[in-house]
Amino acid sequence: MILDARQSFTLAYPGPYAQSLAFVQDPAVALAQVRFLRGLQADAQGVRGELVVTVPILGEVDLPFVSRLQLTADGAALVPQQLAGERAWVEVSGQARAGEDGTLHFDFEFRAHLAVPEAEGWGGAAFEKMVGAAAGRTLERVARELPDSVARAIPAV
Repeated sequence: MILDARQSFTLAYPGPYAQSLAFVQDPAVALAQVRFLRGLQADAQGVRGELVVTVPILGEVDLPFVSRLQLTADGAALVPQQLAGERAWVEVSGQARAGEDGTLHFDFEFRAHLAVPEAEGWGGAAFEKMVGAAAGRTLERVARELPDSVARAIPAV
């Protein structure tokens, strides 16, 4: 089962352009206040961690992710990397740009890959549908929370 969520948003940065560019190019700083990420590790090569989602009956599910970091002239991009051997994982991709006018532009996409047991009969199909709907709602909630989480990470200048 594959589920998608996307979030684009713009935030104001109170400091000079060089600081706003450094902010969007450092995911360890920009994503530091994101509550739904667990074990976030970021360096010059990329970002890795787990996206935590709640699924009925299954409870809290940790979806690991690994994204390569590509610096650009005005920001950075996260390029999702495939994870082999995982029953559930998520692709995290995104663009972050710093504008000369003090704005930060973000565009994130989450694509969750969930392996669910083979649906047998109407009960199995109903369970699969319920898991998909709940996981989809959770992924959408995660995307909605992202702007406030990144805004909390912006330093007061």
